[in-house]
Formats: sequence, C-alpha cells, structure tokens
Amino acid sequence: MGKVFGAPDVVIGGAQVWKAGLDMGAQTEMVAALRKVVAAAPLFSPETRWGKPMSVRMTSCGRYGWYSDRRGYRYERRHPSGVDWPPIPECVLDVWNAIAGNECAPDCCLVNFYGENARMGLHQDRDEADFSYPVVSISLGDAGLFRIGGVERGGKTQSVWLESGDVLMLGGEARLAHHGVDRIRFGSSTLLKEGGRINLTMRVVD
Repeated sequence: MGKVFGAPDVVIGGAQVWKAGLDMGAQTEMVAALRKVVAAAPLFSPETRWGKPMSVRMTSCGRYGWYSDRRGYRYERRHPSGVDWPPIPECVLDVWNAIAGNECAPDCCLVNFYGENARMGLHQDRDEADFSYPVVSISLGDAGLFRIGGVERGGKTQSVWLESGDVLMLGGEARLAHHGVDRIRFGSSTLLKEGGRINLTMRVVD
C-alpha cells in the first residue's frame, strides 16, 4: 500500500489527509483494478434533482451504488443497465482497513471520474444510516482542489489540493461537513494516459 498510515499530514476543516498515502506502484495497481470495475459497470452521467447532467461521470462497486436523478439522491442495488455492482477491489478495501479499521466494511465505493472541466459542488454525504462510520476518499490522477466548510451550508470554507495517491477521511465532527471539488489541475499527473482525476469514496450505507 505504499506506506503505513500514521498520523495525518494535514487536517483541514476536521478532514484528515494523508499526503502520498499510496505510492506509484499501489496507484497503478488500483487503476488496473478499477478498469475491471468500469468494464463491468460502465461510467454514466447522473442527473441532479433539477434534471441537469452532472459534469462528473461515475459508477460504483460494492453492495450498493450511489445514484441521482429527478427523484433525488439515493443508493441503488444495481447499475442503471440492470447488472449488479461489481465487488470492491481488495486493494481499495485495504486502504479502508488501514484508515478506518475492519470493524465494519464499506458496502459502497463510489467511483467518480473528473474530466478537464468537471467539478463537484458543495454537498453533504448524508444518505447513509449511521454517521458514526467515516467516509474514506482516495485521489488518483490529476490534482483536485478540495473545499470543505461546516455542517451548516454557508460560512467559511478552506481548500487543499488533493494529489494522486492522497487519502482523505471525513469522520467525527467533519463527517457531515459540506465539501466539494472546485476544479482539477488537468495534466498534472501521468497516472492516467488521457488525463483526468479518479476519486474513490467508500461509505458504510446500512
């Protein structure tokens, strides 16, 4: 996995960040595993509640996948094509176990792909049943400018560039913090041949 996860290198808005938590070998292995996930459950562009396509393309692996359309944001048991979501790769689960422990395994890993102009507005991860479990995020490819605020919308926000191999955890008081990605630094990484950023987000749904 590149290195042992000790104390976080950065704490911003309560979010803990491990810089370069995964070395290049671990990142390459993870991308190869994710290509198999995408082959089984292709990337798609969900709609917001207002019918606008998101700029981020996504898929999922695990027991559940995250989905959005005019009916709202929710977890679904199957990909829009009707197939079951593929299992979460072991190399991804290893990161969860190292950061969050193995008391309860994540049952959803959201796979977001950011192209050159993609972004993610400020939002909360609050569709899960138990907020005592953290959200663990892995960044692969081009750097993304991550922004985090408070539990209530509005107010002061802070930002940090998340680079390829960085690992972030939202837990405790930061579990319901509003957060998003304002932009990516396209071409800043050589990990993905065509450029872009992959963000993995593991959650315990039930």
